[in-house]
Amino acid sequence: MRRLDHAEAASRFIANEKHEAFHDARLWDLRKKRDRVTHAIPEWEELRQLASDIKEHTLTHLADYLEEFERKALENGVEVHWARDAEEHNQIVYDILSARNTKTLVKSKSMLTEECDMRPFLERRGVEVIETDLGERIQQLDDEPPSHIVVPAVHKLRGDVSAVFARTLGSEAGNEDVNYLAETQRQTTRPYFLSADAGMTGANFAVAETGGFVVCTNEGNADLCASLPKLHIASIGIEKLIPKVEHLGVFIRLLSRSALGSPITQYTSHFRAPRDGAELHVVLVDHGRSGRLGMQDFWYSLKCIRCGACMNTCPVYRRSGGLSYGATYSGPIGVIIDPTFDIRKYSNLPFASTLNGSCTSVCPVKINIHEQIYKWRRIIAERNQLPFVKKATMKAAGKLFGNPTLYRAALSAAGSALEDLPRFAIYNWFNAWGRQREVPQPPPQTFRQWYIENRGQR
Repeated sequence: MRRLDHAEAASRFIANEKHEAFHDARLWDLRKKRDRVTHAIPEWEELRQLASDIKEHTLTHLADYLEEFERKALENGVEVHWARDAEEHNQIVYDILSARNTKTLVKSKSMLTEECDMRPFLERRGVEVIETDLGERIQQLDDEPPSHIVVPAVHKLRGDVSAVFARTLGSEAGNEDVNYLAETQRQTTRPYFLSADAGMTGANFAVAETGGFVVCTNEGNADLCASLPKLHIASIGIEKLIPKVEHLGVFIRLLSRSALGSPITQYTSHFRAPRDGAELHVVLVDHGRSGRLGMQDFWYSLKCIRCGACMNTCPVYRRSGGLSYGATYSGPIGVIIDPTFDIRKYSNLPFASTLNGSCTSVCPVKINIHEQIYKWRRIIAERNQLPFVKKATMKAAGKLFGNPTLYRAALSAAGSALEDLPRFAIYNWFNAWGRQREVPQPPPQTFRQWYIENRGQR
């Protein structure tokens, strides 16, 4: 598998200064809103610790809680399916749909179905899949994956959305009014809600005690997907489980505050049993989660509640855009999840971080994200997955920094080079630093020279 070149993809995003500036400002605004609402809750840190502890307990007893969830769900009249991987998940969904001659599926936002690449799988088999979340619909119409866990089209300006809708939905070209664009989405999606043969949702939390699950949205589209068609399918990753209903209060208080800086999502919908005359199917999906659960340093990532707070605060993500990560999960959480799917393909991602630790600080379930990023760097190096240039550069740097005499000579030579070499010798294709910024002027003397001169005799 070819390595993803995050730096190259990020450079294309950065080249559009208007988009880059908006993306950075919009996400940082979400981070500031998150800070304001969390600082208003005295017990915020206690909630984070409690959520982390609940998740840790659940994950270390996951088999038991999965069996309890299945047992309760079956008692409720829900049909439960188990999928080992993406292929099995997609086939299960297709079999459910084809057995009922279903041709149209309306669905709400689900990162799991994106992860499984479900929509193309179904469309190749004659099932029309309509994304009903506004951001996901924009991305579907523009033939792009989501760039953010919570706000899938955050990298687009209103002019971009206007152009997409004019091209695909026949809306008024050049009309960038947000109310008009939102109404265009409503009017073009409502007929699908009314005529669809089946609806699909994901789940934010699944409760072992009751066999039910909870979906949190701000648009109400998930409720329509689940309530209008007579067939409702819910795809749920096995890590979404929590033990009891009483634990929901902890996570509901954390989720929207961390994601958008709002006290709660507009719709927090509970599903436990099928409606009269309808069907409810739950597909419990592994797709690498059991393997990750067995990874000593990385199983903590399964605590993630998909709030996107780490993405909103990350300086690299905010300036490079989510699509530059080339995976379903981008930003800091993607950096630690994606290599578990394909370590070679995503071997560059752990280096797309400053290791500043802000992602860990805002994570509502206290995942040690920046520590895991560092550990992935070590593993990638140990497994010889570093690109040749990086590997050769690091080897040369190790020899340089390990030899004081050579290091001091190199410092003097570098200072002279910066002063005397012509500009093209420094600012060229080989100097990645110079492609993005001016190389600083060297000081008149090194710290060691200054120390010997001023303190050497003391």
